[in-house]
Amino acid sequence: MHIKEEQLKKILLESGIIDDKSFTAASVEAERGSQSIENILIAKGQVTEDYLAELLEAYFGVPLINLRQIDIPLEVLTLLPENFAKGNLAALFEYDQSRSVGKLAMIDPFDFETLDFVRAKLGNFIEPYLTSRPSLSFALRQYRHQSGATFNQIIDESIKQSVDLDTANDLSKTAEAVPVITILDSILENAALNNASDIHFEPLAKKFLIRCRIDGVMQEVVSLPKMLGPLVAARVKILSGMQIDEHRMPQDGRFRFEYEAGQKMDVRVNVMPVLHGEKVEMRLLKSSSKPLSLSELGLSEAMIAQITIEISQPHGMILITGPTGHGKTTTLYSILHMLNTPNVNITTIEDPIEYEMGGINQTQVNTKAGITFASGLRSLLRQNPDIIMIGEVRDNETADIAIHSALTGHLVLSSLHTNDAAAAIPRLIDMGAQPFLLASTLNLVIAQRLVRKICMNCIESYKSTPQLKAQIKRQLGKTVSGNVEIELPKDLFRGKGCRVCGKSGFSGQIGIFEVFKASEAVRQAINSGSTLAQIHKIAMDEGMVSMLVDGMAKVTQGITTLEEVIRVVRE
Repeated sequence: MHIKEEQLKKILLESGIIDDKSFTAASVEAERGSQSIENILIAKGQVTEDYLAELLEAYFGVPLINLRQIDIPLEVLTLLPENFAKGNLAALFEYDQSRSVGKLAMIDPFDFETLDFVRAKLGNFIEPYLTSRPSLSFALRQYRHQSGATFNQIIDESIKQSVDLDTANDLSKTAEAVPVITILDSILENAALNNASDIHFEPLAKKFLIRCRIDGVMQEVVSLPKMLGPLVAARVKILSGMQIDEHRMPQDGRFRFEYEAGQKMDVRVNVMPVLHGEKVEMRLLKSSSKPLSLSELGLSEAMIAQITIEISQPHGMILITGPTGHGKTTTLYSILHMLNTPNVNITTIEDPIEYEMGGINQTQVNTKAGITFASGLRSLLRQNPDIIMIGEVRDNETADIAIHSALTGHLVLSSLHTNDAAAAIPRLIDMGAQPFLLASTLNLVIAQRLVRKICMNCIESYKSTPQLKAQIKRQLGKTVSGNVEIELPKDLFRGKGCRVCGKSGFSGQIGIFEVFKASEAVRQAINSGSTLAQIHKIAMDEGMVSMLVDGMAKVTQGITTLEEVIRVVRE
């Protein structure tokens, strides 16, 4: 809703949820970062999106509707054209044609221009309802509820049309043919609407397989005739600015794709030669409307308190570790958002720049121009930064510069690939870091994994049993669970599967974490050449909560399932 700042302030202060000082701070931050005040307050965890909608409902006297909880007949929804609904952020969810009476969900119920258009088209008795953006997004996706049917129909029709393509002709011209463009655009759009993080084009012996990673799990989307593989790959290369006639060497590129009205995403592409052709992997990077808070990511209050203390230090190094695709960069951006104030100079070197942040100087790695993590880091140190964010420590040179930067008065944030938090120490030493320098500079390591969240629309409980507990212990094994006694709650939770979650029982992801503090005892252990097991034991004795224990806490709270935690911890 386009609400004036004075009105929003009045609503929030009267509710008692925040005070004048907090609102003023959020207002300043919003202006500096080109964000709305609502998004800043939500990101800081000072108000939830649903509660804000309830406050606006009470203040303006407009009824509130959650479109995720109702079945909208497709014939009602489509009375408004898809482009109009998406462009004007409105969805028709009830309509009686015999009486010309209906109900219209809107982000801004006072958008009289949109309301007047709908009334002129459908009748004067159209009642406006207030809804939240996540609620509206769910309803708008129902335009594609033909998604399975429509997507498959588009692909099937394009395959039929592609039979006439002359694949022996100039590859660049054939890749620009309408059927090929339609196939790629449909796959990208379908992946974006299903919140996929990656798309994989896999050439096999007899077919060209398309798979997507949705909520961290690979899912097969469609299988294409093998002859289309080179054409679709060539189309991706053209969009990404790659060499279309190069088939023997890996290539990297990127392009931007618009999948909804006003909704764009950056697509990062890697093409790799494999046995039966070229495999294409595309990482989908959607621009976020608001920064996520650490609590939204899944960190506990105790962990957030520990992180807040350490990022307040004037120098030192803070690392985020975990596998590829498990949210390390998102956590880095959340911490940067906390640190982003007018009195500090924050500079980053990233590959790629995944989210644009106001008030921060962000540099993209460009090997062709000679900008690597190491060379870029050397240059940005001459920019007089207070805080440096390095997208990833990949090599000895970057590790050395990062450690010396932390030693000379800078706060350095970066990510690293290790299995757990304590493993960051031997990994850096293996990269050539001197133990005494590492002991002096390392402040904190946050290890994380992503688990799928139970769909709140179809959540159900079931009873745990002694047999289940014994099975869990066997699956985890001593190497993962250590000496931790796993206590299963009496009631466990899972999703039954519904239309909201696409019958999967899961909707979205959340992190499980362990936060490793470089205490004095840990520093001494690093200096004395202690083993990883010894360092890990010191951290556990000092109260570190392991990822397994944090995951089990989320199981108890009904956020995720037992099977999900076991899956990612074992991985």
